[in-house]
Amino acid sequence: MEQRQVRRGLAMTGALIALVVLGAAGVMMRVRHAPGPVLAVIGREEVHAPTGARIRVQVLNTTKTRGLARRATQLLRDRGFDVVEIGSVSPTVDTTVVLDLSGHPAWATAVAEVMAPARTRARRDSSRYLDVTVLVGSTWRPPAQPLYP
Repeated sequence: MEQRQVRRGLAMTGALIALVVLGAAGVMMRVRHAPGPVLAVIGREEVHAPTGARIRVQVLNTTKTRGLARRATQLLRDRGFDVVEIGSVSPTVDTTVVLDLSGHPAWATAVAEVMAPARTRARRDSSRYLDVTVLVGSTWRPPAQPLYP
């Protein structure tokens, strides 16, 4: 009788351990296939373009990494900014710089928060075609994109 209870207790312990291991594996798979860094999303609100404002943005890649301007464009458009022009320029800059061309520092700050780490500078443009120019630097890393097999 006592041996039976020991076996039953061992079987229950083994089943509990197997359940915990399977649960942990499921959590790890979910985190691994999440669309972006999970820890970065927790407790941090995403910055979006102000409601009702059309902020015209130019995105320029200053690095030798191809496609950064396109990735920055996708990110900014997802956040509600109107990217009207993309391209590449030199010289290379390390830190991303957001230029306020229209005299709206809050708009440039919002773009800089999306493109973090970034600095803002005021550079007035009398043509008023663009509101903000983003010079993508070599330290900027685009967010992870989901894999759709």
